[in-house]
Amino acid sequence: MEILVNAGFPTPHRRFIQYFPTNGQPLRACEVRCLRNDANANSSISGPSRMELEGHHNKEIPPESFHSSIRGQPDLKQNDIWKFFRDAQQNIIHLNKQRLAAIEKLNKAQKEKRVLMDRIEQLELGTQATIAKGALPKSAKPSTFCELLLRIDSMVLTGMINTVEASDLRRVVMDNKVIVGDFFSHIEQKRDAELLAELRQWSDKSKRNAFHIVHICTEMAPVAAVGPLASYVTGLSCALQRKGNLSEVILPKYASLDLKQVKGLRKVEAEFYSFFNGHWHANRIWTGVVYGIGITFIEPVNHSELFNRERIYGYPDDFERFAYFSRASLDYIVKSGKQPDVLHVHNWQTAIIGPLFWDIFVNQGLGSTRILFTCHGFNSQCLERPEKLAICGLDSSRLHRPDRLQDNIKKHLVNILKGGVVYSNKVVVMSSIHSKSRIIQSLSHGLESTLSIHKDKLLIASYGLDATLWDPSKDKFLPARYSAEDIKGKAICKVALMQHLGLPGLASTAVVGCIYPEILDVDLEKLKSAVWLASRKGAQFIFMGASNIPTLTTTLASFQKEFKDQNVRFINKLDEALSHLIFAGSDIILCPSFHDPVVQLPLKAIRYGAAPVAVTFNNDGLSSMEHDFESTKSSKKILSVFANMTLSQALDQYKNDQTQWSWKIKDAMSKDFSWDAECYDVHMDAYTSIKSL
Repeated sequence: MEILVNAGFPTPHRRFIQYFPTNGQPLRACEVRCLRNDANANSSISGPSRMELEGHHNKEIPPESFHSSIRGQPDLKQNDIWKFFRDAQQNIIHLNKQRLAAIEKLNKAQKEKRVLMDRIEQLELGTQATIAKGALPKSAKPSTFCELLLRIDSMVLTGMINTVEASDLRRVVMDNKVIVGDFFSHIEQKRDAELLAELRQWSDKSKRNAFHIVHICTEMAPVAAVGPLASYVTGLSCALQRKGNLSEVILPKYASLDLKQVKGLRKVEAEFYSFFNGHWHANRIWTGVVYGIGITFIEPVNHSELFNRERIYGYPDDFERFAYFSRASLDYIVKSGKQPDVLHVHNWQTAIIGPLFWDIFVNQGLGSTRILFTCHGFNSQCLERPEKLAICGLDSSRLHRPDRLQDNIKKHLVNILKGGVVYSNKVVVMSSIHSKSRIIQSLSHGLESTLSIHKDKLLIASYGLDATLWDPSKDKFLPARYSAEDIKGKAICKVALMQHLGLPGLASTAVVGCIYPEILDVDLEKLKSAVWLASRKGAQFIFMGASNIPTLTTTLASFQKEFKDQNVRFINKLDEALSHLIFAGSDIILCPSFHDPVVQLPLKAIRYGAAPVAVTFNNDGLSSMEHDFESTKSSKKILSVFANMTLSQALDQYKNDQTQWSWKIKDAMSKDFSWDAECYDVHMDAYTSIKSL
C-alpha cells in the first residue's frame, strides 16, 4: 500500500518524495511537519496551510526513531502514525477543495467580466446612436470631419472618384463622425491617394439621422462680414454641428476676404465649369474650415473682376455678380456629387437659386434636396429686367408671371427676392420682435399679397447670441463671475465699475449704461432732459461709444460739455473689456433698438442681469416703443417685459421693489438666448418638415 503525500502542495514545498511501505521494514529518514497559519494546531484550517516533508539524504533510521521525530514520544504506536497521516490527507483534501473553489470563483469572475464588456459595448453603440441624433461630443473633432469631406470634394473634381462613390464616402464619414477625428489624424499631410485608400476601408454604413445642410450665401463671420447675415450663418451652422448635423458653406472668393481666419486653406488643383451669359466658364475652388465648418470658396477664372472689389455690395452689376455665383454654386454641387438634404439660401443675393434649382437642377441628382430661404428683411428686393434672367440660364417667359417673379407693383420687372419666396419650400424671416402678421401687413415692402399666399410656409425666428463671448459665468473681462443661480458676483462687478469710473455713491445706487452704435437715431435734446431728471433722483449714467459721423460726434461732445455732473460719465471710444464690465455692473441698459441683430444690446443686457429699456420718446421723455412680440416664444415674452417699460418705471421698481426686480432679472437671465435655443429649434422644424414633402 502506497500513499502519495506531496501531490497537493506547491512546487517549493514538494520535498517529500518517499512512500511508506506497510511491511515493517526500516524507512528512509524523513521529517514530516504540518504547518498552519493559526496558532492552534487542532483548529480547522481557515487560511493557507502547508505540510513539508524534509528528507535526510537517504539516511536509514529505524521506525522507532521516525516515530520519535514525529511525535517526540519514543513509544508512539503505529496506529498513531497512520492517524497522523490521515489528518495530513484531510488537510490536503481540504486545500484541494479550496483550490477548486478558487478556480470556480475565477471562472465566474471572468464570465461576469465578459458579460460586463458586452454591456459596455452595447452602451457605447447606444451612445453613438444618440450622438448621431443629438449633440456632437467634446471629444469629436469637427475640423477634421469637415476637412475630410472637403477632400472628398476635391477627389471628385480631380477625377479620382466618381460622384456615386463620393456620395457613399460622405455617408460613411457622417455615420462615423463621432470617431472620425481619432481615425483620420493629420490628413493635411496625406496625399489624396493615401487618404482615399483609408476612406475605402470604411465600408460599413448605417442609417443617417442627421441633416446635411449647404448654405449658399454672400457673408459669413469672421471671413466676410457686413450685416447680420454673417453672424447668423456662422452661429446657426455651429449650432447645427454641435447637435450632430453637417453644415457646409459656399461663398464667393472676394478679394477682401480675411483668409487668416480660415484653417487649412487650400486650392483644389482642378477646375469646374458653370454656365453664364450663354457660355461655360471655368472656376477655381478653395476650401478651408472656420469654427469647424467646412467652407468652399468659388473663384471665377475668366471673370475675376466680379469679386475682386473693395466692397461686397453696392455696385450696379450686383445682380450679375451674384447670379453668376448662384449658378456656379449649383454647378459645383452637381459636379462634386453632393446630395444635401437642404440648400439654404439667403436674401435676394442667392434667391435666384430657387428658380434655378426647380427649373434646371432638380433632375441632376438632386431629387431629394429641398430649398429653405431665409430673409433678413424685405426692404432690399432687387428688381431687374426680365431678359436678364437668361444670363444664368433661366427662361424669362416662364418666370415673368404674377405667380412667379413678376414684381407686384412694377409689372414690367422681375423681383428676385419674390422668386426666393415663391420657389422655396420654407421661408424663415429673422425677427426678434415682430409677428408673422405684422411682417406681412406692415413690413413686406410691396410683397404683402405674395407673403399672404405663401404664409403657411413662413416661419419667424429670433437671432441668437454668441454664448461663448457673452457669458458672465465665464467672462474673462470681469473681476467676479456669476450666473442666474449665483448672482453675488454682479454686485462685485458693479462696485468695480463705479470705482473704475470714479462714480460716487453706494452699491444700491441705480447704474444706467448706454453703449451706443455708430448711428444713434434718437433726439439728443430729449435724451439730455431725461438723463438730467433721472440723475436728480440719484441714478448714475455711463455713455460709451464712438462714431465716424462728424455731426453726431460734435453733438455728443456738446452733450458731454453741457452735462457736467458727478453722476454721468462719457467714454468716447469703444473698449471691449469695459463694455463687458458696463453690462455686468449696470442695473439698466438703454437700448436704441430692440431689433438690432448685430449689436444685440437687449440680449447682452439680459444675459448679464441688466434690464434693457428702449430709447424712444414721448412728451414725458424716455418711454417704451411699440412692439408686436409673438406671444408663443418664451424669449420674446422676456423681451416684451422690458421693451414696454419706461426708464422712469424701471428706476422706480428698482428703488421701491427690489424683491420683484431681482426675481424678474434672475428669471430673464435663466432663459437661453443662444443660437442653440429658439433659433435652432425653428430651423430644425423647417428642415424636418420640408424633407417630408
